[in-house]
Amino acid sequence: MTIQAGTIQAGTIQAGNSYRIAGIPGDGIGVDVTVEARKVLDRVAASHGFSLSWKEFDWSCERYTKTGSMMPGDGIDQLSRFDGILLGAVGFPGVPDHVSLWGLLIPVRRAFTQYVNLRPVRLLPGTTSALAGRSAEELEMVIVRENSEGEYSEIGGRHNRGQSNEFVLQESVFTRIGVERIIRYAFELAKTRTGRVCSATKSNGLIHSMPFWDEVFLEIASEYPDVRAEQCHVDALAARMVQAPDRLDVVVASNLFGDILSDLAAAVTGGLGMAPSGNINPSREFPSMFEAVHGSAPDIAGQGIANPVAQILAGAMLLDHLGEIAAAQDVHAAVEKVLAEGTVRTPDLGGKSTTAELGSAVVAALS
Repeated sequence: MTIQAGTIQAGTIQAGNSYRIAGIPGDGIGVDVTVEARKVLDRVAASHGFSLSWKEFDWSCERYTKTGSMMPGDGIDQLSRFDGILLGAVGFPGVPDHVSLWGLLIPVRRAFTQYVNLRPVRLLPGTTSALAGRSAEELEMVIVRENSEGEYSEIGGRHNRGQSNEFVLQESVFTRIGVERIIRYAFELAKTRTGRVCSATKSNGLIHSMPFWDEVFLEIASEYPDVRAEQCHVDALAARMVQAPDRLDVVVASNLFGDILSDLAAAVTGGLGMAPSGNINPSREFPSMFEAVHGSAPDIAGQGIANPVAQILAGAMLLDHLGEIAAAQDVHAAVEKVLAEGTVRTPDLGGKSTTAELGSAVVAALS
């Protein structure tokens, strides 16, 4: 079973038979893998009778080192004209991570109300899990991460800098509207899958935010009697992902918990090189943005050895969100065919193929 971004959303974003897509390759291997994703998306678009009109933006840490900003002041306005965004990865040595994150990703997510970070993870054919003896059927779940508030807040500060009494304050923000809409999204998604939702909490330690999250979860759960709902402390949930992943399907979590759990889930289902994600605006009022879960990996950037599968599958999520569901399914099938055959594999998968060779193999499998 798979999950793409558009599975529980009605309607499509139509622009005739052409879609305007903003490409932001970013830094490091983001540049390498985005080239391959575009090859695959253009090929499948042609075979399904629609087109993708790309515009590429050089917004990145390299731009930051030259101009002092990750993107221009009117960057959000520029992106608002597109039907979707394909993001590579951002981050590079010399630019602090909080600068690259808060200079590009978070402003886009919040300006476009992309409050759902959807991270489907599963063991793909021909790949091996870090967990011994687990089948593909046992290693498939989706993390629904709150993407606009929670622990990732700008509220706080650093005081008495450099003194013995120096301290920092970092505030979390949990609004009723924010918590309700992400939890409801998870329940609606569960209805299309196995009918199971697990909420990540830590209400025994976080005395205000998590009890509130738990209360809202139970309120919404009462509206879905056919969905099995449970709450699990995030530390115990992390252990379950390793010890009993088959007990999980839809996991809903706050911003920080979802960020951590989704990386763990990807790690046990084949690795970060295989995991896509979507920053979803469910109302479709604004464009959604799709990216691989992995980072920019500057240590292997430009060497032609990065695995492009996660970025290609992020592209499939983009197509699905645009309403081109058959095309998205074809991309998934092509990726699975190439991986199952095992002839073309990048070094992280135990092979010697290049990034371009794996991308081209997926293109060929679409024919």
